[in-house]
Amino acid sequence: MNANPFAWGFRAQYFTGFALCVALLVYALYVQFGMLMQPCPLCILQRLAFAGMGLVFLLGALHSPKGRWGRRLYGVGVLLPAAAGAGVAGRHVWLQSLPPSDVPLCTSMGLEYMIEAQGPFKALSSVLAGSGECAKVDWTFLGLSMPAWTLAWFVGLGVAALWAGWRHR
Repeated sequence: MNANPFAWGFRAQYFTGFALCVALLVYALYVQFGMLMQPCPLCILQRLAFAGMGLVFLLGALHSPKGRWGRRLYGVGVLLPAAAGAGVAGRHVWLQSLPPSDVPLCTSMGLEYMIEAQGPFKALSSVLAGSGECAKVDWTFLGLSMPAWTLAWFVGLGVAALWAGWRHR
């Protein structure tokens, strides 16, 4: 196989996208259970977006449509959870960049409890408003927080999925 992933076929690129999403989710679980850092509600939404992307990547790799419209449909299918995840991650990065005096108060309610108590739409609105727990930076790598890295992964994987689906073969 060619070492250049841009030269790979659709199936190989989508299996790689699936593998990367799984690796990111496994690392998130390691951080939660191995490093004992509990995810905030925005982190959980980002995990759901990676899971959605991974599912579409896997379906696209298994189906591996020969027609360009099928490949394009999978590209857009990955882009939708990638865009949602990038929006949540962008909001998370913005919350982390606020001065301490502007950080919203902590809600200290878990996402599951919020959904039970408020319903899914009100809970989503509350989560996206953010809270103090989402503004804490507990983890950095090369000077970037975890939400900044997830934002980069959402953008990169979303663009790669579109490229794989829309390029001329």
